[in-house]
Amino acid sequence: MVESSRVVAVVVAYNRRELLAEVLAALHAQSRPVDDIVIVDNASTDDSAAVAGSVAPSATLIRLSRNTGGAGGFAVGMAAAVVRHRPDWIWVMDDDTVPTPGALAGMLSAIERYPGPDLVAVGSRVVWTDGSDHPMNTPRPNPFARGEERKRAEVVNAQPVRSLSFVSSMYRADAVRRLGYPIADYFLWNADFEFSSRIVRSARALSVPDSVVVHKTRALASTDVDPGPRFRLEVRNKIWLFRASQALRVGEKVVYAGSSLRRWIRTFLRSADRATLRDGLRTGIREGVGGKPRRDSLSLGAAGVPADILAAVDGSPA
Repeated sequence: MVESSRVVAVVVAYNRRELLAEVLAALHAQSRPVDDIVIVDNASTDDSAAVAGSVAPSATLIRLSRNTGGAGGFAVGMAAAVVRHRPDWIWVMDDDTVPTPGALAGMLSAIERYPGPDLVAVGSRVVWTDGSDHPMNTPRPNPFARGEERKRAEVVNAQPVRSLSFVSSMYRADAVRRLGYPIADYFLWNADFEFSSRIVRSARALSVPDSVVVHKTRALASTDVDPGPRFRLEVRNKIWLFRASQALRVGEKVVYAGSSLRRWIRTFLRSADRATLRDGLRTGIREGVGGKPRRDSLSLGAAGVPADILAAVDGSPA
């Protein structure tokens, strides 16, 4: 039974001590409790690690010696969950993602009732602090889903999706063991897109509106908001994904590349600092075409990752 499955929550933290405390308290308040919690402190300069130890003293706390970004943090956290806690499902979230009390129960209910054996990932409905759907995390229906897949999702009041955000999504641990962890060199931007698409490529994923989390970003912004210098990472990582990753099929790469170009154009048109975006575009193209991400064990080798976890991520794709 899915309800008896072991669920390990993974939280990646960086310099948001108050929100981290709120997230951990919300995990402890789940109507269906999590079985274990892994917290990865990405070399915070505040006392996030102390807060984690105080609010969740029984959790596994991993303190890294440098900031590895969301990509590295989730790679380490998911590997720690697999190696040290033997989960059936791994539930990931940022340190500004506060799950409502029924968030985990909602996802597990959908998994339990789903009429098929090929479900490997589910994601929550993400709202902002005012209760409205967060445009940064609004799920996009799988444009390639066939009628049967859509019908199966409707049975559990869910929506078939091709990718999920690290802002509250859950993955079957056996699929993660087989297909690898997030690619740490992505650092920020698109690591969740690449990872979830890779896990789901030959299986199914759902967005579950009965599971709700609050994404406490500073503003209610969408994915085409001006990222400033970080635009370089968006460009580089998308090129890496389309050029080097096996997460998407050829036809899917064409569709998603077109969508990315349209979003980049909107970002440029709305930006007050287009020179910075142009620099990021040039640098991102050069890095994306001229190189590719390293194996996680190389990316994370000098970050203070415990040896057993570093060995586990060694099999992740590059």
